[in-house]
Amino acid sequence: YKVGDYQITAINDGFFMRPTEGFVRNAKTEDVQKALGAAFLPTDKVPISFTTTVINTGSKLILIDAGNGNSGAPTSGTWMANFKAAGYSPDQVDMVIVSHFHGDHINGLRLKDGTAVFPKAEIKVSEPEWAFWMDDAKMNAANDALKGGFQGVRRVFKDMKDVARFEWGKEVAPGITAIQSDGHTPGHTSFMVSSGSGKLLVMSDVTNNPLLFVRHPEWQAVFDMNGDIAAKTRKKMLDMAAAEKTQVTFYHAPFPATGHIVKSGSSYDLAPVSWTSGV
Repeated sequence: YKVGDYQITAINDGFFMRPTEGFVRNAKTEDVQKALGAAFLPTDKVPISFTTTVINTGSKLILIDAGNGNSGAPTSGTWMANFKAAGYSPDQVDMVIVSHFHGDHINGLRLKDGTAVFPKAEIKVSEPEWAFWMDDAKMNAANDALKGGFQGVRRVFKDMKDVARFEWGKEVAPGITAIQSDGHTPGHTSFMVSSGSGKLLVMSDVTNNPLLFVRHPEWQAVFDMNGDIAAKTRKKMLDMAAAEKTQVTFYHAPFPATGHIVKSGSSYDLAPVSWTSGV
């Protein structure tokens, strides 16, 4: 689809079925099951899909996040096949902008055998995210679950030279501005893509499955590192998208993972953009 003069391609990287029990920290399992049923989804497991955003500016090919690579669930890992089916190859990528350092967003940068997937690409990450995950003291003090995240980050970035850090509120690339949206992780970032009169708000993991977390923005997913901040960020970003009528895309929304936010009173919903082939 087009955003101004930019061509946007949604690249799906498969999915993961996560047990419902314990998925939302601050809601009863039966309430989450009721919400899943209302969305015509299975109630025992939550479907979590993965969709990255590729931006072709005409002069640069830019990725926002890189998917699971070959380190995710068996039902994931379709990214490269879909990327090639879209007519692209890894050596064409000029830049990879990373929203945050969870494995499903960064493992696609480096395969299990250590191969760098995008050898010609400039890698850009937010300064707060880099500062947190590359802090040895924080890694040594982390619990076992979080320590695995630190180790995953080090595996991906250990041999990368000249990883560029960007600041919130500034352009990361022409027409792409970084927006503070922390809470999910300390340096989690969303991006406003602007070209001509077109705008696309890449909300990354501001929500997990939006059929749950757009409709219930106060809910905190188990993956939100600071749930209170994540919920406040979520409401702020949803308010902005609804007020400005900006098209949005979420990493974990059903493919092709794009639409508009509709607000009614204190509740929100995602109105998907109709997908049309050949346009």
